[in-house]
Amino acid sequence: MDTKPLTVDGFLSTVPIPGARPCTAHFELISSPTDDPADDIVFSCTTGKSRIADGLLAEIQPGDLLHVSGTLARPGTTGETAQLTVDTLDVLAAAPARALREMVLDRYGDYVMVFDVDTDAVPVFTARGKWIGLADNPHAITTLIDIHERVTGGDA
Repeated sequence: MDTKPLTVDGFLSTVPIPGARPCTAHFELISSPTDDPADDIVFSCTTGKSRIADGLLAEIQPGDLLHVSGTLARPGTTGETAQLTVDTLDVLAAAPARALREMVLDRYGDYVMVFDVDTDAVPVFTARGKWIGLADNPHAITTLIDIHERVTGGDA
């Protein structure tokens, strides 16, 4: 397998899970090199560093913006996933909502929405955590974002 060093910023996409060995963890990271969600890259990550694994399993939550460095192993065959072995991890920004047990985060360009199964209302934030507003229902999200962009000139 071909490997190379890699440093990337991205959002934690799933709840981290413990690895097969003690002091290890697996997680997925979504990196957005452009504002287009079609360009998002999902990295399958693992770490054997106990400090990082402990933080992932106890403190870090989906939606947190992370800065990770490590070694990217390219897949040996087509169809396999590239694996990023993380050696360093820093939390750049916490998820807009910390109680995500029954919620789902979704990203639309520079915006993050928090969907809750118990309500139709949808909180909308910028990817940097700035409050945009509360959409009455999922269909009103686009209107809320359009208004925000007209008022701020598209500054997310």
